[in-house]
Amino acid sequence: MTDTRLRPLPRADRLLIGAAALLLAVLALAPVYASALVIDKLTQLGIYVLMAVMWNLLAGYAGLVSVGQQAFVGLGGYAMVRLVETGLGPFPALLVAPLLVAAVAWLLSSFVLRLRIGEFAIAMWVLAEVFRALVMTDPLVQGETGTSLVVLNAYDPQTRRLAIYWIALASAAAVLVAAYRLLSGRLGAESQAIRDDEEAAASVGVSTFRVKRVIFALAAGGCALAGTLWLASAITFQPRTGFGIQWTVFMLFMVLTGGLGTFLGPVVGAVFLIALQEIFGDFGAWYLFGIGAVAIGFALFLPRGLVGAWIDHSGREPLARRRVLDDACQTPPAP
Repeated sequence: MTDTRLRPLPRADRLLIGAAALLLAVLALAPVYASALVIDKLTQLGIYVLMAVMWNLLAGYAGLVSVGQQAFVGLGGYAMVRLVETGLGPFPALLVAPLLVAAVAWLLSSFVLRLRIGEFAIAMWVLAEVFRALVMTDPLVQGETGTSLVVLNAYDPQTRRLAIYWIALASAAAVLVAAYRLLSGRLGAESQAIRDDEEAAASVGVSTFRVKRVIFALAAGGCALAGTLWLASAITFQPRTGFGIQWTVFMLFMVLTGGLGTFLGPVVGAVFLIALQEIFGDFGAWYLFGIGAVAIGFALFLPRGLVGAWIDHSGREPLARRRVLDDACQTPPAP
């Protein structure tokens, strides 16, 4: 077995954590001073942060590039619909559904994680389409027509809006803290060792399948939570939206523009995407071309994303307090 060591936390990072805690308090009080439209946008931002952190955890740290994470977003929404149908309240169902999806992902991992990188990416997309087709056969969903969580209409609209907002805010904060603790622990060191050189990591005692399986299930559960929050906001569940490829496109965009394999990259990318949607939103479908042009620009001129550009400029990554394997089993990540 290998040993790990923890990189010290610089003073600048301690100040950054303090500022983040203050920002969280300000956001928690947003309903006091912000309009309903702003609350809805902040809820959307929380959902985006959840998705981006999960995809970054999967691809940026474990090296598992998936183009089918919409499978778990859609399954989260569908599981919530089914739980509510059995009599569970909508808000308990919102939190229980991701656990069920994580359990499904745990079982699926026995198959998909034995595939090669390219095969894994394709298999995830295929699974998303299979799940969508299966969900459409459920009489409750009524094919592409979908179904609605009418039980949510029993709540006052403002009360429902604030409840969803606070859950989204708390979920995004909890996921960020959990990701930070994970990267500061042994699992984080092992996942990055696997990403850099899986054979070398295995040669020094890292259980590569176990590590990837845990990361895969966690990422699935996080995406499912984003899916239940989205459904609670939209009320209506439709398979073509719940299992839509746009979710994975958003995840890819946020992580790549923010900074793949960096802790703050997903947050920066989520804020950036929200800003772009606000700028181009009035142009209808043309906003997709605007976002695509921005993505191409980043690929050409800022391939490491905004946080990556900051690292190149300052020489260090913010909040990069991670355990590293003492054994020389890692090769430097590709630029």
